[in-house]
Amino acid sequence: MGDRKSVGGSLEGFRHSHYGSSEASPLQCYVGDLHSRMSVAISIAASDSSGGAGIQADLAVFREIGIYGVCAVTSVTAQDSRGVHKINKVPPRIITAQIDAVTRDFYVSACKVGMLYSPQAVSVVAERIRRREIPNVVLDPVIRSKRGDVLLTEPAIKRLKYQMLPLAMLVTPNWDEASSLTGIEVRDYDSARQAALAIVEMGAKAALVKGGHAEGDPLDVLFYEQEFHTFVGKRIYKQMHGTGCVLSAAIAARLAMGDDLMSAITFGHRYVAQSIENSQKLGKGDVSFYVGAESKKRG
Repeated sequence: MGDRKSVGGSLEGFRHSHYGSSEASPLQCYVGDLHSRMSVAISIAASDSSGGAGIQADLAVFREIGIYGVCAVTSVTAQDSRGVHKINKVPPRIITAQIDAVTRDFYVSACKVGMLYSPQAVSVVAERIRRREIPNVVLDPVIRSKRGDVLLTEPAIKRLKYQMLPLAMLVTPNWDEASSLTGIEVRDYDSARQAALAIVEMGAKAALVKGGHAEGDPLDVLFYEQEFHTFVGKRIYKQMHGTGCVLSAAIAARLAMGDDLMSAITFGHRYVAQSIENSQKLGKGDVSFYVGAESKKRG
């Protein structure tokens, strides 16, 4: 198995290298990539009342990058900048109806799956993805919030491993999530490699084990097509709510637009870094909020 390194840079650098222009804005370049019809992606995730993660963040990312987003809500959460306060499960038949409604009407070319919470939600989402033949599935296996709130129950984790992982083009766990999925205690680069390999052996096409919660500069490990790749970022000393949602949604958006997986992941890393840099502290808690990768200047 080979090992290649891909070092992250600015979104500006990605734009220049991929579009051959340093004058047009990133959003102009995104739109310039589209042809006669805008690409469509679906977010299957929970609603976040704070707007910083879940469905709300995914659709905002899709919109800024330049694709049209549709959605299926799996849970309704009451949360703010201080944590998750309540979770209300959406009935499985309603989840199914939402997915059916949009996939029968739109040509969906990528899918981001986030918080599912219950084993019943895992099963109906997996069944609908298979039935509707939804391509380019990016699975963000949301298990706990940064503050430790349970967002995927233990029975749901078991179903996720056997029903959802084989459907995923890419799985994007952090260290704790990778440990829960594989039983490997992920604590450093070597164990992250082991976990990424194990997730692919469980059926996923690729696994990106994120090292953002470790000390020092974040180092993510990707296992894809029998090779390991590393993505090294620069530590930004902001704690942005919904970082994992933004990354996985950005990758799904670029897959919907026709990028290959490596290009989509490279873009996603640069996009989320700029999003963290631009994030703003809006609530009373410690976290900042995603407001887009484009600079938002007041006044």
